[in-house]
Amino acid sequence: MSDTTAAKPVVTITYCIGCNWLLRAGWMAQELLQTFKDDLGGVTLVPGEIGGVFEITLDDALLWERKRDGGFPDAKELKQRVRDIIEPTRDLGHLDRADAP
Repeated sequence: MSDTTAAKPVVTITYCIGCNWLLRAGWMAQELLQTFKDDLGGVTLVPGEIGGVFEITLDDALLWERKRDGGFPDAKELKQRVRDIIEPTRDLGHLDRADAP
């Protein structure tokens, strides 16, 4: 692993194995990797214990917690939260428009 990759932030998605949320976690990982290509050091999927856990962290910052935040994030909200930490001035194009889904 190169030094430049090690310095990049890493997203971790912990999902409930009993709730079968692997596909949802994988889809969110794909969305983040597609949008932030070279700006992330990776996205890690972590199978969590039964109990409805679904947490997304960026390094040590908790971006989303299903119980705290009332469900699951949509792609727009998640990408904006990641952007706000790693590069706040970055334009996400159509996602930053008020009428974007």
